[in-house]
Amino acid sequence: MTFQTYRLFVLSIIMIYFGRVENRLNLLQLQDDIDKLKADFNSSNSDVADGKPIFTERLSNWTERNEKRIIMSQIISMYLQILENTDKSKEHVRNISEELYTLKASLSDGAKKMEDLRNLTKLEINDLKIQRKAVNELFSVLQKLGDTTSSHKRKRRQFQRQCKC
Repeated sequence: MTFQTYRLFVLSIIMIYFGRVENRLNLLQLQDDIDKLKADFNSSNSDVADGKPIFTERLSNWTERNEKRIIMSQIISMYLQILENTDKSKEHVRNISEELYTLKASLSDGAKKMEDLRNLTKLEINDLKIQRKAVNELFSVLQKLGDTTSSHKRKRRQFQRQCKC
């Protein structure tokens, strides 16, 4: 599978996954627009096939719906950045951009969660004040973690009781 096919695959998964395959979205038209975009980027060049895929491989690590919303919001943002530097007078570029902006709006909670993750990585963990605050919150953090894991275990046990596998 070529890199271009991967891109189409990723976009299709995003749209199907989030229920956007409605009358408003014509996936065949979008595929045609993406084919035109591929030509704009000369993406049939041999160097595109070198190495691993950029996005599709990462998607397999994100399994839960809420997790996928986080990674998808980032991927959509990256596609929009790519399209920022393209000729917006072309109809296919406008169509793709419009669809991506619509998807991005539907993934706003994922974008917020991604921002939270970025902010965590920026914390000055060697700062004594940060350390004090973190230690002060440790019990609450562990308590929330315990609530999350016990809830997950409970759901799994309930499913196993219901399932006659």
